[in-house]
Amino acid sequence: MLVETLTALAAAGGGAVVQAAGTDAWNGLRHRVGEIFGRGDAARAGAELERLDHTARVLTPGTSADVAAQRLRQEGVWAGRFETLLENLDDPGRERAAEELHELLAFVAASAGDTAVATGKAIALDGGSAVSGVKNTGGGRSGPARAVNTGDAEATGTGSSAVSGIVNE
Repeated sequence: MLVETLTALAAAGGGAVVQAAGTDAWNGLRHRVGEIFGRGDAARAGAELERLDHTARVLTPGTSADVAAQRLRQEGVWAGRFETLLENLDDPGRERAAEELHELLAFVAASAGDTAVATGKAIALDGGSAVSGVKNTGGGRSGPARAVNTGDAEATGTGSSAVSGIVNE
């Protein structure tokens, strides 16, 4: 497997951990990540579960003044952990772990839904609309959505609308 492919897969894994934190997908992700890292070793899996629990704690809203920075940091931490794991396995182990990581990504994509964290201010003028958070339109993605620490919303002018949070149209 190409180094670039493994790096991208590891980065996506880091993003999935952060995306799932605080959602209904968390327990399923936690279990799967423990299995991926444990490789049949219960003690190793347990150590990863403790790391995941730490991640969940630091990403809980209200635990940090800068949630966005914590999310970026944790995404990088887990991307690095996945990359190191993939680099240290032999070819058959790497292929198997890559498949498991692909399955994990599909699980989180289907379960965690859309997430918006620490967004900016939404300003709508003169009949326009703006959303600081998540906007689902036209019967698109169904499923959970989460908005945390979204920015202010301001609408000025007739027909204008601005929302901070989640909009399903």
